[in-house]
Amino acid sequence: MFHATMSAAIDGARTLAQMDQLSRQVWQAHASGAVGDDEAQGLAEQLHERRSAIREGIVPVGIPAGRKSLFQARRSPVAPDKAASRDRRRLLACSGPMPPALASRFTTGQLAVLRIVADEFAAKGVCGLCIDAIAARAGVCRRLAQAALRLAEGDGLITVQERRHQGRKNETNLVRIISREWQVWIRRGRHQRKREMAGTTSTGDRVQGDSPHGYKGVRYGENHPSAPSQRLPGTGGRPGPESPIGIREGSGHGRAMR
Repeated sequence: MFHATMSAAIDGARTLAQMDQLSRQVWQAHASGAVGDDEAQGLAEQLHERRSAIREGIVPVGIPAGRKSLFQARRSPVAPDKAASRDRRRLLACSGPMPPALASRFTTGQLAVLRIVADEFAAKGVCGLCIDAIAARAGVCRRLAQAALRLAEGDGLITVQERRHQGRKNETNLVRIISREWQVWIRRGRHQRKREMAGTTSTGDRVQGDSPHGYKGVRYGENHPSAPSQRLPGTGGRPGPESPIGIREGSGHGRAMR
């Protein structure tokens, strides 16, 4: 009697929750001796077949037919100009992104990736760019960018903080440089660029004078190779013997002082 009732209930079940409840009832009856081993085994096989049929009929909500996920498949990015990407990563790699002793561990493409990370770290204290943005700026593919970050993390140069969120889209990873040697290299590079932007290089004797960048005014003698010529009538373009000549710092051309 019990076997026939449970068999009919299994055939009429429509959800997986009902199947789980029926399965518990079958094995509870088997434990109490209401159902024998052969009957319990037969009901278990029937439960398995019915559960498989229910699962095949389940259609995920919002997912079009023929697709395995609600999200669109990732498309592999292709560089619009491969020659420009190659030149960009070579330029970044040759710009000295890290000390030579550390840079010898990485390839040209990997050094370009680490240069992007170093620039973001120097500007913001952390690199929060997504892997696609890092790869695009470095002129490499995302696989190479990921490999470069893994290698640098394995060498103890950086830390990668993952920001996963259950049930919603994850945030980008945070990459921080922890190598003292690399940090000093980045600070020196920034100070060097500031000095290059702040002043110019002059050749000649420095004399008293004001300069917007702290340099003294520069005055050249008439025999100095950088001294400009002051054209005077009848001198053939040579400076006059009593003509003081000077230039302004950073002007690039001499100007007669009359």
